[in-house]
Amino acid sequence: MYRVLLLNDDYTTQEFVIVVLRKYFNKSVEEATRIMLHVHNHGVGECGVYTYEVAETKVTQVMDFAANTSIRFNASWKRNRGVKNARILAQS
Repeated sequence: MYRVLLLNDDYTTQEFVIVVLRKYFNKSVEEATRIMLHVHNHGVGECGVYTYEVAETKVTQVMDFAANTSIRFNASWKRNRGVKNARILAQS
């Protein structure tokens, strides 16, 4: 399984992170806000855990969405202590 993570950066707005969490990860306003604040305060937050194919699709969807905005957004893949992480780099 793959974890999709949001990482803090200096470019992405808190509002954009909430939109992404609601649109692509089906989070409620309250849950999206909680995750966004966790990313803001701790540097990283989990969007969810998915199969490789679903994680890859979600990262691609978010990247495509971000490409159509003025927000700078990056994605990378990393294996961490036996757990593979799909990472979406974003600020909240």
